[in-house]
Amino acid sequence: MNWLAKSLSTIEKGIAMTTQKRVLAVIMGGGRGTRLAPLTLERCKPAVPLAGKYRLVDIPISNCINSEINRIFLLSQFNTASLHRHVQGAYQFDPFGGGFVDILSAEQTEKSLDWYQGTADAVRRNLIHFRKYPHDLILILSGDQLYRMDFREAIEQHLATGADVTISAKPFPAAGVEGLGLMRVGDDLSIQEFVEKPKDPAVIAKLALGPALAAKLAVKTSEKQCLANMGIYVFNRAVLAEALENPMTDFGREVIPSLLGRKKMFAHIFEGYWEDIGTVRAFFDANLALAQPLPPFNFFDATMPVYTRYEFLPASKLNKCSVDNVIVADGCILTDSRMKHSIFGIRSFLGEGSDIEDTVIMGADYYETPEQIASNAARGKPNIGIGPGCFVRQAIIDKNARIGAGTKLTAAGKADGTYVNGAVVIRDGVLVVPKGAVLPPGTVV
Repeated sequence: MNWLAKSLSTIEKGIAMTTQKRVLAVIMGGGRGTRLAPLTLERCKPAVPLAGKYRLVDIPISNCINSEINRIFLLSQFNTASLHRHVQGAYQFDPFGGGFVDILSAEQTEKSLDWYQGTADAVRRNLIHFRKYPHDLILILSGDQLYRMDFREAIEQHLATGADVTISAKPFPAAGVEGLGLMRVGDDLSIQEFVEKPKDPAVIAKLALGPALAAKLAVKTSEKQCLANMGIYVFNRAVLAEALENPMTDFGREVIPSLLGRKKMFAHIFEGYWEDIGTVRAFFDANLALAQPLPPFNFFDATMPVYTRYEFLPASKLNKCSVDNVIVADGCILTDSRMKHSIFGIRSFLGEGSDIEDTVIMGADYYETPEQIASNAARGKPNIGIGPGCFVRQAIIDKNARIGAGTKLTAAGKADGTYVNGAVVIRDGVLVVPKGAVLPPGTVV
């Protein structure tokens, strides 16, 4: 290595060290996750499986690690057992580097006996824990989004502009911003107005980007665009503490609007892929998009990898299968079946003669022993996985589900609701077999 390369390396290490010492990351684990039910019946949102082998929480944690931010707090309160197991098994930092992922669940204190009441309330209650670590900035992230971002760019902009708060924002077509917080910014990207999830078309039109700013941001469409809040915030430490000296419970609905005109707030524009996957339909569509030949989110990017727990599983085995645009995770056994545009999670089992299309199969937490399989057969109970001769369309099969032979499942033409005594749920037009559900042979939905 020549002297110039050594100098650049030293500078890069210095920047990384500065980032690690100045920034704490806080990932919001969300509430009950009702929009993702029944996938959240036995787990919290960050622990929901993604793309065959990952969990939703792996996305923000990996973005932090790739951005040289290694002090990470994860705030959660509902069904946290699987989240604890995953995080403890996946993220073990060098003790000399000072890194950690610490899960902070809601707890009773002398000041509060109830659950987190919202995103701001969750952060407020944990400020006492954050103060134990030296930091100047707090990076607040959502736990149910799919994206890849180098947070150092937002942090550098935050410091360069002298901002008190920086909010990452993405241009969206004005016709498709329902459920998103919107902002109007000046030419210098200072935030002039912020409205949480507006529904009035007149308000949305008022917040749309003007021609000059649209051109400056290189918006490539003539369709009206709005800047949408991504739920990614950089706060100065003192500003965050001051902003939470009140009973406000939500950042987007209360805290951010309350700071307008009082603090310097800027938007950081993000132009990459970003998807909020907090609903069953959004989760389903985002997963299946990964099975496309050129997916919008690339898990194969070696420059910013997505990390997860290593399972020590054997390679998957496919016997006489017809495969078209399919993701197959480790440890699967798939036999003599047709599979198209689908995802098979770890330890998935598929019996012969089955036809699977447009389906997300999460797999299993364990393999059954020969003794368990024999016991299942004696009791007429299906084994874990999908039995022979099954037909599945537009579905999510959660972990450890038992699908009996000859079962036919499709959401097409069916209303949202529960079927087969609650063993099948159709929500947002997607058929879901909940975790551990048992469908007897010949079930038809």
